[in-house]
Amino acid sequence: MASTQPQQETTLQVRRTFAAPRERVFRAWTERAQFAKWFAPSPDYTTVVTELDVRPGGKYNVEMTHKGGNVHQHGGVYREVKAPEKLVFTWNWQQGADGSDTLVTVEFQDLGTSTVIVLTHERFPNAEAREKHNQGWTGCLDQLTKFLSL
Repeated sequence: MASTQPQQETTLQVRRTFAAPRERVFRAWTERAQFAKWFAPSPDYTTVVTELDVRPGGKYNVEMTHKGGNVHQHGGVYREVKAPEKLVFTWNWQQGADGSDTLVTVEFQDLGTSTVIVLTHERFPNAEAREKHNQGWTGCLDQLTKFLSL
């Protein structure tokens, strides 16, 4: 079950329920080997996580390579880490963007054998950027669903 809430032009919020305990879902976001296996908008990408220092002030860097050859790189800094409840981090594309950081908050709600993620990505420059990220996050969360079912 997934839903995307209409937000102001510069904010996106996606809610998704996963059939896995909260600690397992949180580890998928915070352990480098797990994160690299699912963090891409489709199976057509290979993801390399060059840095994943999950602590306030720690950095992350991700490189996604499409089978067609396009490479997308982004990274940021963790602002808040409250295991296994919440992650807050900046997001910055290393190419083709205006260089400004956006902010991602991922909340993990414990439902026992399942987990609800509420992902809020804010500070987009416009609705077009927000919609592109909506497509990307929807794809990533689809990949996370598949990963957690293995």
